[in-house]
Amino acid sequence: MTGTLINVVTILIGGLLGLVLGSRLPERLRQTVMAGLGLFTFAFGLKMFLDTQNALAVLISLLLGAVIGEWLRIEDGLRSVGRWLETRFTRSSDPAQDNRFVRGFLTASLVFCVGPMAILGSIQDGLTGNFQTLAVKAILDGFGALAFASTLGVGVLFSAVVLLGYQGGISLMAAQLQALITPAMMQELNATGGVILLAIAIGSLLEIKPIRAGNFLPALVIAPLMVVLMQALGVY
Repeated sequence: MTGTLINVVTILIGGLLGLVLGSRLPERLRQTVMAGLGLFTFAFGLKMFLDTQNALAVLISLLLGAVIGEWLRIEDGLRSVGRWLETRFTRSSDPAQDNRFVRGFLTASLVFCVGPMAILGSIQDGLTGNFQTLAVKAILDGFGALAFASTLGVGVLFSAVVLLGYQGGISLMAAQLQALITPAMMQELNATGGVILLAIAIGSLLEIKPIRAGNFLPALVIAPLMVVLMQALGVY
């Protein structure tokens, strides 16, 4: 879990720097930085999706994932966690400030956790102790946390807790996952994650249209299973 711990530290450092520098950064600069992160997240998500070998597998995974996510109300759960953390660790009485905390926590958690580097890096770290992939991701996340925190506030820091549990859990189960997940399954999982990143970019970062991106997360579990099913049916 060395790589995950490094990742957590860079998020905390970047987030703290963002909080310190946030009031000193011109609003126009912060808006432009957020737009840049949104555009990069959009482009990166699109690149991930374009690597799919079967778009139908991604589509079905997203639709089934959305149904399950809406039924379980995953995004509402994440927002509830954010609100609990806000009431536990902050003392704001401003509703706008409360929403800012939740948005920072939710956006940063999804952006930092969804992606091929988080999955592949955690597997490498857990199996071989090679944390180079996660070290690269840590640098990117550190800069992202600085930008997020300067605009979205202290909620971004608490995304490190989600990342610790997510990446740490994958590393601990890496041997089993590596034995079960084939390259084709990983490819469609990454492509599905790319679409979720597109939703994050559109809904949270670029603020084009509200999208409950968190409710699509079950699709990441469904995508590998769809590959197995479609291979058995001879349509993959």
